[in-house]
Amino acid sequence: MNWLYTLSSLELVFLILFVVFYIAYIIRVVNIGRKLQTPYGQVFIKAGLRTIYFALIMVALLGPSFGETKREVKSVGKDIFVLVDLSQSMNATDVQPSRLAKVKFELKNIVEAFSSDRIGIIIFSSEAFMQAPLTYDQNALNLFIETLNTSLVPNAGTDFAPPLTMALDKLNDEDSPVTQQKSKVIVLISDGEDFGEDTEEVADAIEEDGIKLFTLGVGTARGSKLMENGKYKKDANGRDVLTKLDSRNLKRLAADTDGKYFEINETNNDVTRLINTINGIEGELRDTKQMDVSANRYYYFLAAALLLILLDVLINVKTIKI
Repeated sequence: MNWLYTLSSLELVFLILFVVFYIAYIIRVVNIGRKLQTPYGQVFIKAGLRTIYFALIMVALLGPSFGETKREVKSVGKDIFVLVDLSQSMNATDVQPSRLAKVKFELKNIVEAFSSDRIGIIIFSSEAFMQAPLTYDQNALNLFIETLNTSLVPNAGTDFAPPLTMALDKLNDEDSPVTQQKSKVIVLISDGEDFGEDTEEVADAIEEDGIKLFTLGVGTARGSKLMENGKYKKDANGRDVLTKLDSRNLKRLAADTDGKYFEINETNNDVTRLINTINGIEGELRDTKQMDVSANRYYYFLAAALLLILLDVLINVKTIKI
C-alpha cells in the first residue's frame, strides 16, 4: 500500500488531542464506577468503536493507494522560439530597472509557464545568433537568460528579418518532432526600432506557413536617454540620443502574420496575457504511454468510518450500570 500524503502537524495535533481527552474520559468513568462500586466495563466498547472510526478517518486523510491500474499518459506540446532584441536601446531605463532587465525577469516566467513545451532563444540586433536551441531544459534556459546583455551582439542597429528567418528555418527543420504548423510559435521581443528591409518578406513566409507570431513591445512613448560609458550617448549633432518604443512596427508585424501585439511599459505588463494566448494554442500529440498506477482508495476507509459513526449515534451503551 502506498500513501499519497504524510501526517501533517495539524493531523498529529488532532491525534494527540483525541488520545489525551479520551484517556482522561475513561479514567474519569473508571473512577466513578469504582466509587459507586458498579460495573463500568462497557465504557471500553464505546472507546474501542470510536478509536476504530477515528483511525479510519486518519487513514482516509492520508490517501491510501493500492490496486494496480493502467493509465494512458499523453505528451502534448509546442515549439516556441523567443527572439530577444539586444540592441543598445534595450538598456534604456524608461521601464525600470531597464528594458532588458525587465525582459530577462519576464522570460523566466515564460519559461516556467511552458514546462511541457520546447523553448529556444535567439538574440539579435542587426544580426541574429542562436542563444539556446529548442529544449525542455528549464535550468539551461534560465542560465542563458541570465547571461543576456547588449554586448553579445554587434551594435549596428536593429533588423527583425535575420532572427525571424532563423526561427522560421529551425521550426521547419525536418528533424523537428512537431509537424503541425499550428503548434509552432514565435515571440519577438523588442522596443520596435526596425531598420531592416526584408522584414515584410519574412513575415509573409511565416504567415504562409501558418506559424503563429506574437510581438512584445518593451518601452514607453515618452522614451529615455541612452547611457554609454557612464555618459549620455550623443548623436552626430551633439544632442542626447532619445530612444522610444515604436509600437507601429511590432503591431504591423503581428497583424501581417495573424498574430497579436503585447506590451510592457511603465504602467502595463501584458506578459500574463501573452502566456494565456499561447496556452490557448493547441499543442501536438508527441507520445502516448501506458503507465501502471495505483488508485487512491480513501473512500473505502471513509465509508467504514461513517458506518461506525452511525452505529455510535444509534446504539446507546450504558458506560456505568446502576
